[in-house]
Amino acid sequence: MRQRTISPVDGSLYVERDLASGEAIEDCLDRAVAAQRSWRRVAVAERAALCRRMAEWCVARADELGKELSWQMGRPVSQSPGELRRGFHERAHYMCGVAEEALSDIRIAEKEGFERFIRREPHGVVLVLAPWNYPWLTSVNAVVPALLAGNSVILKMAQQTPLVAERYAQAFAAAGLPDGVFQFVHVDHAAAARMIGDRRVGYVAFTGSVGGGHAVQRAAAGRFIGSGLELGGKDPAYVRADAPLAPTLENLVDGVYFNSGQSCCAVERIYVHKNLHEKFVEAFVDLARQYRLGNPLERETNLGPLVRAEAADAVRAQIQEALDKGAKALLPVNEEKGSPYLPPQVLVDVNHGMAVMTEETFGPVVGIQPVQDDEEAIRLMNDSRYGLTASIWTADAAAALAIGERVETGTWFMNRCDYLDPALAWTGVKDSGRGCTLSRLGLESFTRPKSFHLRLSL
Repeated sequence: MRQRTISPVDGSLYVERDLASGEAIEDCLDRAVAAQRSWRRVAVAERAALCRRMAEWCVARADELGKELSWQMGRPVSQSPGELRRGFHERAHYMCGVAEEALSDIRIAEKEGFERFIRREPHGVVLVLAPWNYPWLTSVNAVVPALLAGNSVILKMAQQTPLVAERYAQAFAAAGLPDGVFQFVHVDHAAAARMIGDRRVGYVAFTGSVGGGHAVQRAAAGRFIGSGLELGGKDPAYVRADAPLAPTLENLVDGVYFNSGQSCCAVERIYVHKNLHEKFVEAFVDLARQYRLGNPLERETNLGPLVRAEAADAVRAQIQEALDKGAKALLPVNEEKGSPYLPPQVLVDVNHGMAVMTEETFGPVVGIQPVQDDEEAIRLMNDSRYGLTASIWTADAAAALAIGERVETGTWFMNRCDYLDPALAWTGVKDSGRGCTLSRLGLESFTRPKSFHLRLSL
């Protein structure tokens, strides 16, 4: 069977690959197991040096890799290289920098006649299932820490961005990683499920939809293995009456529309204090009008197509449902079904009876709703089955902390959004998933504790 990647740029066939046969998958798993036995004995500092060299190889080719990424998933070439130069580079180097200390033995208080400590043992073979929307950023969150922890890694990239997996392999080969420690496979969902259920896989790191997360859990149901699930979001922002308007607008407009809104942590709903609402909406629309939708291979374009026409049509349907229920569109409505090119949209007169305010949109659309006070904002932010990130925009840090303690979310931002700090755990609650990546805690998730209890004399 063949895997085909259709470019959203012009509908052409951009990449075509054979799916791995059953025999090839068996060989991949066997090689991963064998390679990991040696890799786990390599010093953490040497593992980190190899991962750094891999990252530098990729960053040195950011323009080339960014352009092929634009062809695969549609992000403008003016933005795609930044995924490698900034977030990918920052996360890889941070995790490498803290690995030695974070993975060291945990020593217990001395007890006469005994030596006691907890060692962080690798899981073995880690299967990483990565999505297309930020393929370098989401994959590095798992690939690098899994390797640092002494695991071997098999990467299965979404079929829209298969070249990312292949470039990783080239980068690790150039860095000198031993054969079999990192591998990739192009497989369909059924084959991926069989791999999850295989006894040779010790941990699964999945980033994708809620439905995909349930599928991973079903595939792993017969085994007692760990899994990290980074799923969807319906991330809210709350603009208080004391928010500094200009920087708040600049950041929130970017948080809504960057990558055409195709981010699990994009801002998808905004609640604005009633005293600021009218002024905020007017200025937000003015900034949204400045986006230039077009061919992502042109440098002037700052808003590219969605990944597929079907995805754009799903967003169009969500907009139409909101309009049918009384919402008002403040920018021209695009009804050109069958095209992945979708301009930005701002909706007002929205409420939580509309899917655009409750279900993940994953497109360049936002609903803006006025609120009376902090209490109403908290209630509405929590009125969601998701909980990945949420942000507050205010000059009052004490209020931000107090409100943040009550909001059900994995990350709480003040005066910023749509950003992953590698020193902080990246995690979600409710249908946004479980487990975490990044930070020292993220490194630990790719290990299991093993206790050593040594009685020194009988």
